[in-house]
Amino acid sequence: MNARRDFLQKLTLGLGLTAMSDYSFGSVANMQEPTAERPLRVALMGLGGYANIVAKGMQECKMAVITGLISGTPSKLKSWQEKYNVPEQNTYSYETMHRIKDNPDIDLVYVITPNSLHHKHVLQVAATGKHVLCEKPLADNAQQAREMISACEKAGVKLYVGYRLHFEPHTREVIRMREEGAFGKIMHVNNYMGFTIGDPTQWRLKKALAGGGALMDVGVYSLNAARYCTGEEPIWVTAQESKTDPVKFREVDETITFQLGFPSGIIANCGCTYNFGHSERLHLMGTKGWAEMVPAFGYGPIKGNTHLGPIDQPKVNHQTYQMDGIAACILNNEPDPNVTGQEGLKDMIVIDAIYESIKKGGQKIVINA
Repeated sequence: MNARRDFLQKLTLGLGLTAMSDYSFGSVANMQEPTAERPLRVALMGLGGYANIVAKGMQECKMAVITGLISGTPSKLKSWQEKYNVPEQNTYSYETMHRIKDNPDIDLVYVITPNSLHHKHVLQVAATGKHVLCEKPLADNAQQAREMISACEKAGVKLYVGYRLHFEPHTREVIRMREEGAFGKIMHVNNYMGFTIGDPTQWRLKKALAGGGALMDVGVYSLNAARYCTGEEPIWVTAQESKTDPVKFREVDETITFQLGFPSGIIANCGCTYNFGHSERLHLMGTKGWAEMVPAFGYGPIKGNTHLGPIDQPKVNHQTYQMDGIAACILNNEPDPNVTGQEGLKDMIVIDAIYESIKKGGQKIVINA
């Protein structure tokens, strides 16, 4: 618990300082563990595999608690209700979820449904006047993301994206070092994320539910990391797709590599795959030093080194930290570490350009925000 308390102290200051740039996470100092008069009351929407991981992590939260459930499967609602002590009146189907508008026991809905349902479900939650946390990727494309942001703004609610790594200590330390100039001028970034996907009938391999394949699921990590490793927004992209199993990956992409060009001249080489494992790394190189994390993007334990030595940060439950961090933003009005809908939109703009480049045979695509 001491490690968790120390990180929350750092998080409090980092979220409380005025951002100096798009990727300012703040510095480290001694602060009190963040508290609020009451916890953030969260309804989980979509009770699949990742929801189980989130729910488990939330059992250790100091500022967030599960108070509601939304699912299309009655048996899941019943078992989850009993497991997490959620009152029956706080459980909803997708057809009745509009009733959460009148439920004061729910502050925020965490949308953890398949990718291509995010747009629809975020719009529905926004209409109830509840804050929204949407799992990544935010949407199928940038246009949908803009519509989701607009709907939340009109409803006067906050929209966050499940970028859990923005709360993770090793990731935050690398960003802090980059911001403070420890690596000098960043010269190159090389990120990769992938795994061998299993069940060929799962929703992630169906375009109608997943929106895409490896890029939409794990490529977001490589892309988002390239942005926070450089502190810049890409201005062009080239991309290539390879497919060694056209049957299994008939509807979605299997392996994609892409190159991002940044205003300063940096080129980031990135990639993602659904068809081979042991491919999870972040590597940035600067004129004064370097940083590497392997593994870099999974649930942990994340490990890292720099030219100054090992990244000495606590191993944490990512979902616990994310939910306490989101609670601090909403309940204490603290600035977030770049996990709003706007951050999700920036990634979707680039993803659109990556797919366009692939369709055009790897042609360089200028990115227009």
